[in-house]
Amino acid sequence: MTFELLTELDRNYKSNVQAGAAMHSWLTDLFPICLSITGNGVRETLAYIKKLLPELKICEIPSRSRVFDWTVPDEWNIKDAFVSDQSGKRIIDFQQNNLHVVGYSEPIDRETSFEELDKNLYSLPSQPTAVPYITSYYKRHWGFCLTENQRNELRKNPKAKYHVKIDSTLKPGYLTYGELIIPGQTQKEILLSTYICHPSMANNELSGPVLATALSQYLTLNPHRYTYRVVFVPETIGSITYLSQHYETMKKNTVAGFVLSCVGDNRAYSYIASRLGNTLADRVAKYVLRQQDAAYKSYTFLDRGSDERQYCSPGIDLPVCVICRTKYGHFPEYHTSLDNLGLVTAEGLEGSFHVLKKCIYILEENKVFRCKEKCEPQLGRRDLYPTLSTKERNESGRSSQTMLNLIAYADGQHDLLSIAEIIGASINELVPMARKLVELNILEEVNFNIDQ
Repeated sequence: MTFELLTELDRNYKSNVQAGAAMHSWLTDLFPICLSITGNGVRETLAYIKKLLPELKICEIPSRSRVFDWTVPDEWNIKDAFVSDQSGKRIIDFQQNNLHVVGYSEPIDRETSFEELDKNLYSLPSQPTAVPYITSYYKRHWGFCLTENQRNELRKNPKAKYHVKIDSTLKPGYLTYGELIIPGQTQKEILLSTYICHPSMANNELSGPVLATALSQYLTLNPHRYTYRVVFVPETIGSITYLSQHYETMKKNTVAGFVLSCVGDNRAYSYIASRLGNTLADRVAKYVLRQQDAAYKSYTFLDRGSDERQYCSPGIDLPVCVICRTKYGHFPEYHTSLDNLGLVTAEGLEGSFHVLKKCIYILEENKVFRCKEKCEPQLGRRDLYPTLSTKERNESGRSSQTMLNLIAYADGQHDLLSIAEIIGASINELVPMARKLVELNILEEVNFNIDQ
């Protein structure tokens, strides 16, 4: 992909602003769906995305399949859940907010005392108006989540009786995920991974899938150098399952990858390093984020928490890092009902789209060059250097010096990104410059061989 091609892509696709509005519209449509690590909510979400990405492949892995050290859990689906008082009034209602039920709750339908019910209630005293997000994937349990204010109202009548009902099923079925392979000129791959398992949370959940969808649409418009592997998986068990099937191919071909999580607010930009922190993905992410926001937050792998845990684990060791707006766990609405449609903005999504497009551009253009001349080539006779030597250095002279600096480090060892960092130039400036020098037979590319 050349600089001109990227510009053409931008003309053919929505502007960043339009993409932000489109992503927010998709997110709004998906928000009511009750997601979990398995079940019909995942299928419904992937069916929606497939309408936007017709080539998306939807795959299902049977429950109880062994995937490395894990086992795919039984499939969970839910129709309704509530706690009602003796008059029949629903005081906790899944239909009002699907966070009101503990994820993966087993079915229950009986009368209970407040004392028993209270043992199965979850609230946040520090956030009295928020409903927390609680799950119990791997141990049978049932429970309800509510605000601390609601719970305090129930505590006023400790002798009350209640009817609790969870109309759910938990039985052998499937784990469902989506995969989109966007072929490039080479089999070498860029991974974009996001997760689809958190119910009705806008930033922690849906911002990642809608960004991955917009980037996929963007990439399908024109040919590009790398193949792009875009995956929509339930967090943790989904990425482990996916890797158990594909890690050998991914380990062979993955050049760089990004986990897309919490990319919809407009408060900050954040980066979480890969396990070793020195991969091409790390370098690209930090370079782009420095340009976007010099005050971006940088975290080490010790601060990990999403699927980078799996992609970077020993034995897998893919070059994958995380790009966020405000990092998961670092915004007060995280894993609560406050992570709603008001938290994610079109502007926040637009900014993330812009950052990832820059990352893609650098990855596509980041090549290694070698100077074919001994000593400095004579740029003057090629109209690339001022023919008059003066004390003042004009813009032409500065550009020529940047070109000479590029040539000086074009030793077949430094890629274009490292040269940009060494000489303090923008990679946007170096890309057309390197291309011109290749045309003039001064530089040659040494690292790009198309796989047969």
